Amino acid sequence: MKIVIIGDGKVGYKLAKQLSVENYDVVLIDSNEKKLRFAIDRLDISCVAGNGADAEVQKQADVPHADLVIACTSADECNMLSCLIARRLGARHTIARVRNPVYYRQIGLLKEDLHLSMAVNPELIVANEISRLLLFPDASKIETFVKGRVELIEFPVCAQSRLVGRSLAEMYDRFQVQVLVCAVEHGDEVIIPDGYYVLRPGDRLHITASHAEIERFFKMHGNHKEKIRKVIICGGGRVAYYLSKQLCALGMQVKIIERNEARCEELCELLPRAVIIQGDATDHDLLIEEGADAADAFVALTGMDEENIIVSLFAKKQGIGKIITKINEDRRAHIVEDFGIDSVVSAKAATADSILSYVRARKNSQGSANVETMYQLVDDKVEALEFIVKSATRYTGIPLKDLQLRSNNLIACIARKNQIIIPNGDDCIEPGDSVIVVTMEPHVEDIADILM
Repeated sequence: MKIVIIGDGKVGYKLAKQLSVENYDVVLIDSNEKKLRFAIDRLDISCVAGNGADAEVQKQADVPHADLVIACTSADECNMLSCLIARRLGARHTIARVRNPVYYRQIGLLKEDLHLSMAVNPELIVANEISRLLLFPDASKIETFVKGRVELIEFPVCAQSRLVGRSLAEMYDRFQVQVLVCAVEHGDEVIIPDGYYVLRPGDRLHITASHAEIERFFKMHGNHKEKIRKVIICGGGRVAYYLSKQLCALGMQVKIIERNEARCEELCELLPRAVIIQGDATDHDLLIEEGADAADAFVALTGMDEENIIVSLFAKKQGIGKIITKINEDRRAHIVEDFGIDSVVSAKAATADSILSYVRARKNSQGSANVETMYQLVDDKVEALEFIVKSATRYTGIPLKDLQLRSNNLIACIARKNQIIIPNGDDCIEPGDSVIVVTMEPHVEDIADILM
């Protein structure tokens, strides 16, 4: 499968890295030759220097024979124009990164006219992720499957937890809720556990279930946080706009602190129900003056990782129960987690996951099951994939206890019509099911790939 990526920024490089590892034929286009040299020295890809919206440059990259063109430069207009030209040259599918709220509101019209296969809005994806975390503050991370009906959450086990010292089998028996622990992270160790695994302080559990069952689970084990009502957001960029719009609609009190005066005026018009404060979010006196100590949640969304880390640590010192930090560089995410701030979001990672799901689905469109959703967890050591089973095959209609799975693989959930099934050995996969697989194997493209 030949893939051309236009734009060697953070998203473009991450996609090129992941896709080249998965043995796709990748060509990267960018006007910055220094960036391209950096990429070509480290990745097994081809590079073409030039403007991605130039038809001649696209021809040099062999776009006319490409299966997919992904335009992810910093300019929406360039991305949309590049995709239009790519389709006219013969590319089979195109994906554009579109970030401007004005363009994205009318993306339905634009997709048709530009023949886009997919439009990705990184800021909106991250805002949705943060919104879920604020609605469910017990979790450090939340990913969704089956159009939001199934959730995969991550949460840390503290030393005082009633879970410590229990095996997973005991936990399931004690709480009698339909949840499944599908991965455990402890320090650098990552495993897909069985029922004998005994929970320890410092474990980070990845649990899958419906939202209602996860809520029941948290209430029963006594670690349930209060509902969030007051939110302070540092930084007034696009993520803050999308997020505030959602939170105000949910009835939360939102206060945004933004340095730029013109942006503050713009946000006042766009978000009449939010309080907009002009000021420096790294000014601790300002944060105290604006009631940081009385906030239920604190979200750091400035454009600088360092600023986000500093204000998040200050918020933690003030005793705020839920802190969410946006980090662009993967290596800095570990620093933040080591400081005890466990909800870290990344527009780059969210965008890459969304696009990689599409790529896997296109590659396996002729198989028995299509990849619908994909998330990379625990520094990309674990993947959670949602497959839609299109037709009967060698693993349908057979009890799961009779299917031999490869090690470090797990069938975590089955969604069948209106039913969410946390499977046991007697359950079967049927045509039409959505099946969530958690795996430590790379490049799984079909449910058959995890079977012996």
